[in-house]
Amino acid sequence: MKVLRPLFVAVALASASASAFAATELNVWEDIQKSRGITEAVAAFEQQYDCKVNIQEMPYIQQIEKLRLDGPAGIGPDVLLIAGDQLGAAVVQGLIAPLKATPEQVADYTESSLTAFTTDGQLYGYPKVVETLVMFYNKDLLPQPFDNIEDYYKFSQERHNADKGNFGLIAKFDQIYYAFGAVAAYGGYIFGRDANGNFNVEDIGLSNDGAVECVSYLKKFYEEGLFPAGILGENGLNAIDSLFNEKKAAAVVNGPWAYEPYQRVGINFGVTPLPKMPNGKEMSSLLGVKGYVVSSWAQDQDLAEKFIQFINQPEWAKKRFEATAEIPASKTVMNDPVIKDNEFANAVAVQSTRAQPMPSIPEMSEVWGPIDSALQLSVSGKQDPKEALTGATDQIHNQIEAFRSGF
Repeated sequence: MKVLRPLFVAVALASASASAFAATELNVWEDIQKSRGITEAVAAFEQQYDCKVNIQEMPYIQQIEKLRLDGPAGIGPDVLLIAGDQLGAAVVQGLIAPLKATPEQVADYTESSLTAFTTDGQLYGYPKVVETLVMFYNKDLLPQPFDNIEDYYKFSQERHNADKGNFGLIAKFDQIYYAFGAVAAYGGYIFGRDANGNFNVEDIGLSNDGAVECVSYLKKFYEEGLFPAGILGENGLNAIDSLFNEKKAAAVVNGPWAYEPYQRVGINFGVTPLPKMPNGKEMSSLLGVKGYVVSSWAQDQDLAEKFIQFINQPEWAKKRFEATAEIPASKTVMNDPVIKDNEFANAVAVQSTRAQPMPSIPEMSEVWGPIDSALQLSVSGKQDPKEALTGATDQIHNQIEAFRSGF
């Protein structure tokens, strides 16, 4: 496995004299190949606050782990970037500092992105980027996307009946990451929340009546051969990409990471938010959020918080999007023509407002295996959905209990 070495990026000050007399320095860890998106904002911040900001690039997913060693050693950052689902562990372990943001200072962020960085009612990060699933469709095969998944089902029947090698909609509904949005539209959920808004791991809603009804509906795509058997299991995404690239699938559910690969193939495709379910409810999805947080070892936590407030203002978030194509969590920028007129960006932005943050608690790691196995057993017809989902819920409860007993 290739080891990524941190790339050090020098961010110039507005003038050499400002650098010479800067009263304070901030060390900031930014995602790999993304510092170009904040260069102008950093320079403006340095000038306004008479400080020097040192930017170091490294893959965002590694930053919190590196902070565990570098923070106590006094060589860590003041500001770093983490995924929302890393927040719970970071807070419990005392790695990041709570923020002092006022309601006015966070009013421009989408509610779901703020939720991803809030625990026990306390905000710990300013959301930078949102990503979630969307619908990609081949405009030559499907000129206009459908509003309801039932219409995709009927279209899939017609297309598959005409040629068994062709498909309408295909998706990885045998994995909860992809099926969650449909399940949520019927009232299913991973963890409920207590009176304080925190996840209640005793309350698992993956086998309630709504979840069973939803999975029973999704099952018919598989039963009727509308989804090829090859998309079941770990290699399913590769099969889906191949079918879309070969123009055998008219529409697929996938994430923003698929946009550039599909572009390179030269497909005439469009992107749209996920459709409604037969009950008329919009499909949700799991929301991925990256956000800036302040290290517990920051020398000046107030200045560090001012920094992430500053560079996330709509003016700078828009420039960052133009440089990196990452969708900001800013409602102002989402409603700006720069995103509104961009079909792909607008689809992700709209779907992100319907999405739910991925649970950021350690117990989430005990969910994936059992529920994915139950979904595969259900849609493949090997087990009744109610029986499979109930068994998965019981297994998750048992695994969480064993996990907690290890503390």
